[in-house]
Amino acid sequence: QVQLVESGGGLVQAGGSLRLSCAASGSIGSIDAMGWFRQAPGKEREFVGAIRWTGDLHYGDSVKGRFTISRDNAKNTVYLQMSSVTPEDAAIYYCAVGHVSAAMAVHTTNSYDYWGQGTQVTVSS
Repeated sequence: QVQLVESGGGLVQAGGSLRLSCAASGSIGSIDAMGWFRQAPGKEREFVGAIRWTGDLHYGDSVKGRFTISRDNAKNTVYLQMSSVTPEDAAIYYCAVGHVSAAMAVHTTNSYDYWGQGTQVTVSS
């Protein structure tokens, strides 16, 4: 089992920045990728970005150039740095981890085995 704890959500002004964190604990030796997803009211869960433990980074089209994912191996924590935030970025953000083989797509929810509880991001215009 892997436990994920997200933090860093809150209220941010449009154009501002926010950093989300996702700390993993438990049987983390079984995982090799972490993804970030978000879900706004009435919408499907959307891929935001992902990092493989090889260092490969992937981003959804709507956040490319604005959001950055990084990892602190010592803390078993992955960060999602959000910049130039727009009202369309408002959502509940989830991190997820799993053993995502090279043949699996990092942008699909069913590639991941464990999910965090979600953290709310609200954007004021």
